[in-house]
Amino acid sequence: MKLVFCGTPSFAVPTFNAVLRAGHEIVLAATQPDRPSGRGLKKLAPPVKEAAKAAGIPVVQPEKIKNNTEFRTQLEAIAPDAILVVAYGRIIPRWMLDLPRFGNLNLHGSLLPKYRGAAPIQWAVANGEPVTGVTTMRLDEGLDTGDMLMQREMAIAPDQTAANIYPLLAEMGAALMVETLDGLVAGTISPTKQDDAQATLAPILTRDDGRMDFTQPAMAVYSRWRGFQPWPGAWTILGGKKLTAHRLMPHEPSALVGGLAEAGAIRVERDRLYVRCGAGTWLELVELQMEGKKRMSAADFLRGHPVKSGDRFGEK
Repeated sequence: MKLVFCGTPSFAVPTFNAVLRAGHEIVLAATQPDRPSGRGLKKLAPPVKEAAKAAGIPVVQPEKIKNNTEFRTQLEAIAPDAILVVAYGRIIPRWMLDLPRFGNLNLHGSLLPKYRGAAPIQWAVANGEPVTGVTTMRLDEGLDTGDMLMQREMAIAPDQTAANIYPLLAEMGAALMVETLDGLVAGTISPTKQDDAQATLAPILTRDDGRMDFTQPAMAVYSRWRGFQPWPGAWTILGGKKLTAHRLMPHEPSALVGGLAEAGAIRVERDRLYVRCGAGTWLELVELQMEGKKRMSAADFLRGHPVKSGDRFGEK
């Protein structure tokens, strides 16, 4: 096929490379503009731009696309068979949807219709799902509501984080997109409408999503920590300062017995630090970082901070 590729982050790069290896022609890559990053606010090129430059493929970086006549004219002149959209970060306008004969083909990081939205990988892990996967679909004007083309599943291990799963799904999705293109050319794929009644949302993450809610069972808090790596992580308040948990371990009710029944209550046992969670469960904070300080083990933290059993997390 003759293709236009729209994508931005590292998640999209395996698909970009796999499609080229499969013998398809990517005539143009569209990605978001370079953005300031780091302390020096130096502008960094998106990973898809770097991949396209390495492959000798022209790159455009429009700030907006809906009413961009120059970009529209460029795509109409190319007349692609399909436009591939992988984590582009832009809403695709109607004129783009209608342009290619095979449509705009999207790779989404969930088993649609579950987890429609900007952060499907993170929310699937945060909600404790045992299985996730990738879906190829034909975009329409809704939010991840288009007809599904192909899906592939992957189990989520109890200790895997969203950061672990991200590259695995990127590679799985790359292979699935190549299969999807082959199936469309061969006429062997029958698009499937999504069951909107089964849909769930995966909204863009905010800083507050990382705030630990100790009224929930320890495993639920732990799952959210796994899902929100590397950002917004898992944090609470201690002594009016933000305390980030870098490593956690959930414990069943029988693991620690007696006292401190209130959610958020701290228990100190020698050099180990626990917090009471919902349903009588406990969460061990293994590695911590107080606001403005470096990461450290619970043992080092307890030596440097006057924390005792009966204190509470989450209080100003």
